[in-house]
Amino acid sequence: MTIESLLASSQVRKVIRGASDWVDLQWSVIIDLLKRVAPQARGRLLDVGCGTRPYEQIFLPFVTEYLGVENEGTFSATAASLDSRKPDLVYSGDRLPFEDRSFDTVLNVQVLEHTPRPGALINEMSRVLKDDGILILSAPFQFRLHEQPHDYFRYSPHGLGVLFADAGLEITEVLSHGGLWRVIGHKLNTYLALRVAKVAGMAQGMGKLSHETATSEKARVWTLPFVGPAMIGIAGAARLMDRLAPEPEETLGFVVLARRAGTTSRGPT
Repeated sequence: MTIESLLASSQVRKVIRGASDWVDLQWSVIIDLLKRVAPQARGRLLDVGCGTRPYEQIFLPFVTEYLGVENEGTFSATAASLDSRKPDLVYSGDRLPFEDRSFDTVLNVQVLEHTPRPGALINEMSRVLKDDGILILSAPFQFRLHEQPHDYFRYSPHGLGVLFADAGLEITEVLSHGGLWRVIGHKLNTYLALRVAKVAGMAQGMGKLSHETATSEKARVWTLPFVGPAMIGIAGAARLMDRLAPEPEETLGFVVLARRAGTTSRGPT
């Protein structure tokens, strides 16, 4: 039985996807953090750089409307453009196609590193955010090169604070994407998955790595009996060690929440 025939089964695909999400130490921590902050979202939500809309179900219970927008040029070059889940709108990458103060919540997940002028994008997100709205943003701090050549920056919360302040926003909460051991584990597992087992194409077939250029590279199936258990062990050890010996200054990235400077938080309406 081939990998392709296995993935054709929805049940098998679901099991494999669930296991791969748990092993993916960055993806799993981002999902956990977004679930933690999602109750703060409300009203109309704009997902800037939405890709295949993987976070929609997390936020839908808390908002009245969920809109996704993408940069037309970069989106068309990724595997996400081949998926059935599309953005509601695409734009040129300059001015977001919405009026000032249009949204109660703006979401931006792992997009800022692909933006050659991040300050301009943050200004645009601030422009369309209502005065009492909330911006939820995730950005990498330590992560491999990806979506090349459109991979430009890595961010500390202090750098994000400067960019946000220039846009009239202030950070109200910072959450780390794990610690030192998650960083080490993620890098080891990335090497095993992408360099040894070469499963990028298989991962895209399950809806992962959609932000990367589509690939038809065949997996080294013969390595999976060795690589799979090793990745599971590394992921488990990294999670355990992050609890036993935390090192918060080493992290894969940050989720930050921000509001317009001078405003206070308001509960859901």
